[in-house]
Amino acid sequence: MARESLLPASGRRVFVALGDSFTEGVGDRDERLPNGVRGWADRVAEKLAKAQPGWRYANLAIRSKRLRHVVAEQLEPALRMRPTLVTLYAGGNDILDLKTDMVTLMADYEQLVAQLAGTGATVVLFTGFDVKVSALLEPLKKRNTFYNNRVRAIAEKYNAVLVDYWCLDAFHDRRMWDSDRLHMSKAGHKYLAGQVLDQLGVPHKIRPKDWEPPAPLSLREWELRQRRWVHDWVLPLFGRKLRGVTLGDALTPRWPGPVKVPRKGGLKKLLREKAGAGQEI
Repeated sequence: MARESLLPASGRRVFVALGDSFTEGVGDRDERLPNGVRGWADRVAEKLAKAQPGWRYANLAIRSKRLRHVVAEQLEPALRMRPTLVTLYAGGNDILDLKTDMVTLMADYEQLVAQLAGTGATVVLFTGFDVKVSALLEPLKKRNTFYNNRVRAIAEKYNAVLVDYWCLDAFHDRRMWDSDRLHMSKAGHKYLAGQVLDQLGVPHKIRPKDWEPPAPLSLREWELRQRRWVHDWVLPLFGRKLRGVTLGDALTPRWPGPVKVPRKGGLKKLLREKAGAGQEI
C-alpha cells in the first residue's frame, strides 16, 4: 500500500540537503555533474520534480565535514532558502574521531535538528549503517549504537521522518558499497533514494538490483582485495590525517542553489541549459 504523501500539495517546494559525503553523493560517480558525483539526494530531487513540478533543490553537503562544519557552514544558507523539505545526515565523521564526546555531539545534533524543525519544513533524518570495513573498527560499534538510538529519539521528539539506514538489510551485500568500503556504490545510492521517497510517500519506479548471490572469495582474492584497499584508501586516509587536510577542503557545495529541477531530463538537462546560456550553477 502506498504511503500518504508528507509533502505539501501546493505552495513553495524547496528541498535542501545537508551533511557530508553521504549526502554529497560520494561513490556514485558522474563526471558530468558538480564534484564528479550524483548520489541519492540528486535522485530524490529529480523524482520530486517529476511527481510535483516546481521543486527547487540545493545540496550543501561536502565530503569529510564534521557536525560543527555543517552547523557553521550549511545551516544559515539553508535557513535563508526557507526550505519545505530538509534532509540531514551528519556526525558520521565525528564518530570516527575517537576524541569525540558522543554526549556533546548528540546534544549539538539535537540543537541543529530543533532549528531545522522550527522552520516548519519536513525534516528527514538518518541512522548510520554498521559498515563492515575492518575488524579494527569494531570498537566503534558502541558509538554507532549510541548515535543511532539518539537519532531515533530526536526524530520522534521533533516529528521528523526517519530513514533507519541501520535496518536496511540490502546493504549487507558488498556490491552496495564503493571500493573504499565506506561509501555507497551507485546501486547503493539508488536504493537509498528509493527508501527516502518511500518514507515521503512519493511515487517512483526505483527497484533494488536483482542480483545473484555474491560469489565467495578465495583466500588469494581476499588477500588481494585487502592489499588494494589498504594501498588505495587506508594509507592515503592516514596521510591526510597526519597533514591535517581532508578531501573536502577544496570543494564547494554541488548545488548551492536552490535550482529549479526540470520535470523531464533532470539535473543534467539543467546543466546543459545553463552551459548553453553561458550561466554558472
